[in-house]
Amino acid sequence: MAPRVKPARRKTIRWQRLDDEALLDVRLCELGLTLEDSPLAAAVAELEADLRQRGLKRFKPHFWLSSDWFSPDGLAGVALPFYLAHPRLVRLERRMMQAVEGGGADARRKLLRHEVGHAIDNAYRLHERRGWREHFGAFSTPYEPHYRPQPHSRAFVQHLPHWYAQSHPAEDFAETFAVWLQPETSWRRRYQGWPALKKLEYVDRLMRELATRAPRSGTRGAYEPLEELDVTLRDYYEVKRRRYAVRFPFAFDRGLRRAFARALPGDRRLSAAKFLRRMRPELVRRVLNVSDTNAYTVEQVLHDMIQRARELRLVVDGSSVSARLDAAVLLASQTMNFQHTGYHRVAR
Repeated sequence: MAPRVKPARRKTIRWQRLDDEALLDVRLCELGLTLEDSPLAAAVAELEADLRQRGLKRFKPHFWLSSDWFSPDGLAGVALPFYLAHPRLVRLERRMMQAVEGGGADARRKLLRHEVGHAIDNAYRLHERRGWREHFGAFSTPYEPHYRPQPHSRAFVQHLPHWYAQSHPAEDFAETFAVWLQPETSWRRRYQGWPALKKLEYVDRLMRELATRAPRSGTRGAYEPLEELDVTLRDYYEVKRRRYAVRFPFAFDRGLRRAFARALPGDRRLSAAKFLRRMRPELVRRVLNVSDTNAYTVEQVLHDMIQRARELRLVVDGSSVSARLDAAVLLASQTMNFQHTGYHRVAR
């Protein structure tokens, strides 16, 4: 098998002052970003200090910039999204996706701890142990495009949103590890009386055993590093938005007809579709205040509501205050229905 030849590194261009349209035509490999010179360096240093504090001094995961958050199977490391490496790219990410995953310090800390859970599993091949399988299930279980969570289950820890530990045995372990990485008094108190505590205690015993052991896999390579991503930001976001777009299997008809009236011939009343477009920022903000879903998902739900309201030829009948409240309740309920019926996309 011929050795892999890395593509020649492209010349870095000056992109920081470009407007959004021009910036979207820049290739990721032309950004010239480095992890060491980015705001992410402090987050990585904090994570490494947490590992040492918890006794894992021989486990030293590798970090690099790439297209997203992930830890590739077989590598003892974590890829971090390039857009968090520069404030200008954070602004572009927010414009394109209406949210920045890992944009806040707490969210970034949670995501790093989760992905390092995958990395330590890779480094020590933990999923091959019988105890791992007994507590978390079979690592070989196929990933499903969607999963159906049980919001009130106490058999799983709650770390990332959407009950992510329930999506796959590997995610269950990574989430449990992420919680374990907190001070022991914290997770013992939080999960007292939960079946999930047995998983945390298993991870605690396992990590104490690993404290003096070198990793079985010392692989520190980088999968899809930023300098090899020969795709423009425009194409990157086209693919990303398509991946996160949601089209729902349930209808809006009943709720829309309750909130709005059917248009009559020659009707001069405000159309429901136009009303919903006008109220879009307020409606999205209201839902985000009562839900842990992301803004892009809420926008997609509202987009479908507007389209269906147009197809049904609905109009605002009566008080706009009442219509605003009805629309907010409908959007919130449909978004939560999406969450609770398991149409979350597995990101890993």
